[in-house]
Amino acid sequence: MEKQLQSNAAITAIGTYIPDKVLSNADLERIVETSDEWIVQRTGIRERRIAADDQFTSDLCIRAVRDMQERYGVEIEDVDYIIVATSTPDNVIPSVAAQVQAGLGIRHCGAIDIQAACAGFTSAIQLANGLLLSGVYRKILVIGGETLSKVTNYEDRTTCILFGDGAGAFLMEARGDGDVLAISAQTDGAGGHHVYRSGLSPVINAADIDTTSRIVQNGREVYKWALSHVSEGIAGLLKDSGYMPSQINWFVPHNANQRIIDALCERTGISEQQALSSIERYGNTSAASIPLALDAAVRDGRVLPGHLLLLYGFGGGLTQSGVLLRWSI
Repeated sequence: MEKQLQSNAAITAIGTYIPDKVLSNADLERIVETSDEWIVQRTGIRERRIAADDQFTSDLCIRAVRDMQERYGVEIEDVDYIIVATSTPDNVIPSVAAQVQAGLGIRHCGAIDIQAACAGFTSAIQLANGLLLSGVYRKILVIGGETLSKVTNYEDRTTCILFGDGAGAFLMEARGDGDVLAISAQTDGAGGHHVYRSGLSPVINAADIDTTSRIVQNGREVYKWALSHVSEGIAGLLKDSGYMPSQINWFVPHNANQRIIDALCERTGISEQQALSSIERYGNTSAASIPLALDAAVRDGRVLPGHLLLLYGFGGGLTQSGVLLRWSI
């Protein structure tokens, strides 16, 4: 489902944080049967960042907001709402957003977590846009944060090479015409058992699952789904919003795998040179991957005010969501 919309939601600041510890491909060679060449060829990943034992998702999210404050000088004391996208909360209850609220000392604000896996950050932007458009709220923190290393099975050579930790944040405010031009969202829940982390139920769609609370992924099926359904979703969003692939300045997909990013570009007609990726240095950081990739390009001056950006998340659910926006900071 694609929607063009009226929007008064402007992105007024961005911030990110990655932990200090580096887990390289050479490190993984000492843990499981793999090699740097094999990992790079199949994923494009050379290293990923790993949270400390006493660091959790809320800690990373708070650091991302602090980075945003230092760089842009924005005030957050009057934030009306905090939305955190994560699949790796510190606790089931309370929410990460509530812990971020406490850590930042923001009073009188709502706080919720959303769980849309790797489509979480774009889904959170869509929710924030709607809340701002309602006129009830004026200022919202949108954060994507993960500590995937804490739920990764380091005996599974097919998944442990993929995941890393990090966080990224937007400050979104009601201002003028807004930056959000169009959105899209769709879900194929019948494929939910292809990427999961178990909870209370021992089955998904009547399929028995691993109940160790570690991430389990059928990479082949996810790859096939991404190439067909996600490429169709991207093409549909562009068509319905009236934009051509050649008009996109920067494509910021979820950084699941460099091969998937390249294939999506080929199938949608978006130039590979316009795709922003954080996969080589940070691995797959799920809900944090889009802000991490985008912020790297903001910092080095590639992304400029006026540029047209397509942010597109996809993953567990199986869920995908996109946001077309005009960058203004």
